[in-house]
Amino acid sequence: MFVHVNLTFLPWYNAYRFLVQQSKSLNAPFLPFDQTTVQKSSNVLDQWINSATESLVHFFCQEMDAYRLYTVVPYLLKFLDNLTNIYVRLNRTRLKLKGTNEEDCRMRLSTLFHVLLVSCKVMAPLTPFFIEALYQNMLKVLNDEEESLHYCSFPQVQGKRDARIEQSVARMKTVIDLARNIRERHNKPLKTPLKEMVIVHPDADFLEDTDAKLREYVLDELNVQSLVLCNDTLKYTSSRAEPDFSVLGKRLGKSMGVVSKQVKARSQESILEFEKTGEVTLCGHSLKLNDIKVVRDFKCPDGTTEKEIDASGDGDVLVILDLHQDESLFEAGVAREIVSRVQKLRKKSGLGLTNIVEMYFESLDEDKSVSDRVLHLQEQYIKDAIGSPMLPCGVRPSHAVVLGEENFRGVSGMSFNISLVRPI
Repeated sequence: MFVHVNLTFLPWYNAYRFLVQQSKSLNAPFLPFDQTTVQKSSNVLDQWINSATESLVHFFCQEMDAYRLYTVVPYLLKFLDNLTNIYVRLNRTRLKLKGTNEEDCRMRLSTLFHVLLVSCKVMAPLTPFFIEALYQNMLKVLNDEEESLHYCSFPQVQGKRDARIEQSVARMKTVIDLARNIRERHNKPLKTPLKEMVIVHPDADFLEDTDAKLREYVLDELNVQSLVLCNDTLKYTSSRAEPDFSVLGKRLGKSMGVVSKQVKARSQESILEFEKTGEVTLCGHSLKLNDIKVVRDFKCPDGTTEKEIDASGDGDVLVILDLHQDESLFEAGVAREIVSRVQKLRKKSGLGLTNIVEMYFESLDEDKSVSDRVLHLQEQYIKDAIGSPMLPCGVRPSHAVVLGEENFRGVSGMSFNISLVRPI
């Protein structure tokens, strides 16, 4: 039971709670835009989640009409996971008023509101009491809605579904997961910035979407400074073909052995041609893309080692990370550590999103040049991240009311004190 609550209800409720918290931070009471306006959003993640919601409704109706409940629940769980771990997580700064202008913030919050409302209606037959509790609070900003969610009509597909953007975002999620795997292998936490990441994939549409629409999200989530896109799979990899025995075994029978040898003997060029055409004939048998697995093995560039550059792939997309470190990356990493400590101290001190405080920094090191350099060069980033400038402790008034204070030691080799003070 606990597993179901942890995997389903808690992330779902957290998305709802995040919506409530951020709507309270607006300068005027939150009234969501209507569904038609939300569907016209130009933001790629808004477009994606709107399309994914339409796909959810379509799939739910289709499967329930066929009495296939066993396919519905996994799809719903995946949708809720994507809502919290992709839409809310990657859009979190744009869902906050301080991260964007109020009009954009209202659009993002309205999108999240309508997605949660539709998901509640879809889940009504499965979790009747939980969604009713959410609905009763959402009802406060709704017009012409039923007094209970269970009186509402079941949602119907209204907007357009965009299969291309749904696939591109799914691949982006894969890219993020693969990059995280590389970081974990090399003990490089997300707080440590990296200089460059390369994404290798033959699909021009995916690379175009990543470059034009998803680049910012990938760089921000993975804390990478630059992104290189490459459709030349031979530049960084060597490709090999493997027959899918689970698919071909029964179909080919005794011919499986001969065909298997032919598949494995395919050259790099013939594999690329197969990926373009989607079909090849071997030993009189026609094989398609789902019959053959194309595996790409990373080729480490000459003069480098796996400690300097490493890659991870899933057979579809390959992600390469440059693991070199320099002074600028170190300074950016320290700045993120400082921001993280400030946020944790705010939470520890019981300060909410709307509580305005002044923040003071004091180096506890004998050599204060490193911290001074970081605060100077990363001043704008720190200010944007915590909502106000980080002030030197020397200008803190002696009579200031300290709301929270803590010493931090051994943070990237530095020690410092941060204090949160009530504004005078």
